[in-house]
Amino acid sequence: MWKPYKSDPFGNALFLKRILIFMLGVWSQKRFKKHFNVSFNGLDKLRNLPDSGVLFISNHQTYFADVILMYHCFFMAKNRKEKWAGLKHLVKPKLNVYFVAALETMKAGLLPKLFAYAGSISIKRTWREAGQDVNRKVDLKDISNIGTALNDGWVVTFPQGTTTPFVKGRRGSAFIIKKYNPIVIPVIVKGLREGLDKKGLKILKPGTNLSISFKDQLDLDSSLKADEILAQMMDAIEQSEKFKPTTETERV
Repeated sequence: MWKPYKSDPFGNALFLKRILIFMLGVWSQKRFKKHFNVSFNGLDKLRNLPDSGVLFISNHQTYFADVILMYHCFFMAKNRKEKWAGLKHLVKPKLNVYFVAALETMKAGLLPKLFAYAGSISIKRTWREAGQDVNRKVDLKDISNIGTALNDGWVVTFPQGTTTPFVKGRRGSAFIIKKYNPIVIPVIVKGLREGLDKKGLKILKPGTNLSISFKDQLDLDSSLKADEILAQMMDAIEQSEKFKPTTETERV
């Protein structure tokens, strides 16, 4: 069917995504700059990556703020900026960026639905739904959608699938690597849990130091077992047992 506009592989109009990204970007940048001290590390590692087939794996501190900060970083890297100065990176964003999120989270309210249109790959969690433990098989369509997104651009995923620190990672991310063999870039976010609420929308502690750091490409052998790949991933995002604090210090 002919369409009078370009769309992403999931049928979302690119001109609408551009408008949403600009509006959400202006709003979030203003809030972050006003209330927090934000530092970006490793943006240079993003500049020479291919336009597609890149998987970013990260620890997870809030539902939305982690992804919002990453989007700003992707756009700044595309426009060769090192810090927030003006809105050029929002005028010329990278539109083929996606993030993996729980379907029920992205359907809960207007703002999450706007975030979803901007790039969510919404999946059904196999272990939890509506606050209850569940046990169901992986929906193969969800895996296929992640593959479609990787073929089109960059994808952000959170191997733990929860904002609780140091919990065991889920093997779904490892299976994605085995199936699609993407370039894997680990990401570390810090401070968001202290400065914001669980959703990442309400400011709890102004003046908190927030940081987002991109590490070197992770050298993974896709022929390894899923558990072996997952163990390397959890080390890379500093969420394995060896990184777990033994005292009441800040937890990543």
